Amino acid sequence: MLMALDRYVAICYPLRYASILTSAVIAKAGLATLLRGVMLIFPFTFLTKRLPYCRGNFIPHTYCDHMSVAKVSCGKVKVNAIYGLMVALLIGVFDMSCIAVSYTMILRAVVSLSSTDARHKAFSTCTSHICAIVITYIPAFFTFFTHRFGGHSIPHHIHIIVANLYLLLPPTVNPIVYGIKTKQIREGVIKLLLGEKFVFTQDT
Repeated sequence: MLMALDRYVAICYPLRYASILTSAVIAKAGLATLLRGVMLIFPFTFLTKRLPYCRGNFIPHTYCDHMSVAKVSCGKVKVNAIYGLMVALLIGVFDMSCIAVSYTMILRAVVSLSSTDARHKAFSTCTSHICAIVITYIPAFFTFFTHRFGGHSIPHHIHIIVANLYLLLPPTVNPIVYGIKTKQIREGVIKLLLGEKFVFTQDT
């Protein structure tokens, strides 16, 4: 969501980018996002703790996913499922709405550009962010909704595989996605792998 805001300012207000997205604004936006996550996720601890457990302590999952822990209990997990669905919808709908609005305004700004090269560069700056959205939100939504609606129709190992993808894929792939699009990082990797001569000949 914050990257969508960054791309919007970078493309629609390139000359005012540094004055709009100051260090203070970025810090406040990051803090607000962190607090939102803490406030929405923290109740899961109490919702899970209140449940009675009498089926042992084995969780059929690779990490302590909220619903996987709740389903081990002997109590009713309806409240847990409803709250988890509400959180998923709240975060997902809000983030996707912000991203959609941002990219709608970006698209309007890009279409109005007269230069084909400028339009290409503008679209290119958004490619990495769109890839990051896809690899983050698709596994996340699949994990959230299958726990609530597809628990019996979808094999358990598929739940685990997709949940692990949601946990591991974004932090693993995001540096590669953004690194390929960033000239300094790309040249740094080439310099590290192939030596300074290659980078020097490329620059010349």
